[in-house]
Amino acid sequence: MYRDHTKEIHIGDRVIGGGNPILIQSMCNTKTEDVNQTVAQILELEAAGCDIIRVAVPTMEAAQALRSIKKKIHIPLVADIHFDYRLAIASIECGADKIRINPGNIGSLERVQAVVDKAKEYNVPIRVGVNSGSLEKNLVAKYGGVTAEGIVESALDKVSIIEKMGYDNLVISIKSSDVMMCVKAHEIIAKKTKYPLHVGITEAGTLTAGNIKSSVGLGIILNEGIGDTIRVSLTGAPVEEIKTAKMILKTLGLRKGGIEVVSCPTCGRTKIDLIGLANQVEQMAAEFEDLDIKVAVMGCVVNGPGEAKEADIGIAGGIGEGLLIRKGEVVKKLPEDQLLNALREELKKM
Repeated sequence: MYRDHTKEIHIGDRVIGGGNPILIQSMCNTKTEDVNQTVAQILELEAAGCDIIRVAVPTMEAAQALRSIKKKIHIPLVADIHFDYRLAIASIECGADKIRINPGNIGSLERVQAVVDKAKEYNVPIRVGVNSGSLEKNLVAKYGGVTAEGIVESALDKVSIIEKMGYDNLVISIKSSDVMMCVKAHEIIAKKTKYPLHVGITEAGTLTAGNIKSSVGLGIILNEGIGDTIRVSLTGAPVEEIKTAKMILKTLGLRKGGIEVVSCPTCGRTKIDLIGLANQVEQMAAEFEDLDIKVAVMGCVVNGPGEAKEADIGIAGGIGEGLLIRKGEVVKKLPEDQLLNALREELKKM
């Protein structure tokens, strides 16, 4: 697979590329200058399972804030820079573990060189990021529009600029809100570069649309063996990005740990509040991150025991009561209001 042969890159105390585990990233939606608010959000994301966090650095005050933020968090901190090369330099000096730039929008080659020289001095990796929405006019004209080929050429041109400056501590990201264009671009670039790829569907949308687009796009790309870090971009609370990213990796067999909750869609046989119960079980599952098991929540006792056989443990509803099931075998019958606690006690024993 491509990801087994990518160059290893150190981001703080994490390593990506070279077949290392795929790491989950997110980005704060706070004002980076507000250290307390930003730290609070990062700590929440850490607890949810975020491996690397990115923050916007639009001002020198934001760059200076990185020093204080970094002292209070436990995951690598990435500075997102646009337009002003001085912000990239200041971010590195203030402790950023990686910077994200587009060499095409931070000025002259001399300014890019100044950023590269500072990155060399601190051995900080540079993520070269290209989005379809900002593709150069000459490439749009060359390919007759915004295309996967144009996105890849743009990214590799920018990588070449930095390589010629004597630096190869690089990560590449190529993003589009067009899912299949993004997939094609990754398939192309994976054959052309050794650098690790950060994968995501940009501007994916609100919770429902964004989750669907990201799951489809990332699912295809990751299943082809491409991608070293991922982000699920959502218009909403960043912690939701982590939940979805973890589920994508777990579904593809690329990450272990955590309880997978499966539940039936309900039908006319359902006699308990299955939707409420399933949601409660999913919330409870977060308490048992060390377990790598499947829990089934089924709506009736007709098919419940049989359908729950593939799960490690489960519950199946009846009329105001339900069954606690382990590996397809009924353990006990309980009133509906005792099912959740009984399941929790069983999980504690596992």
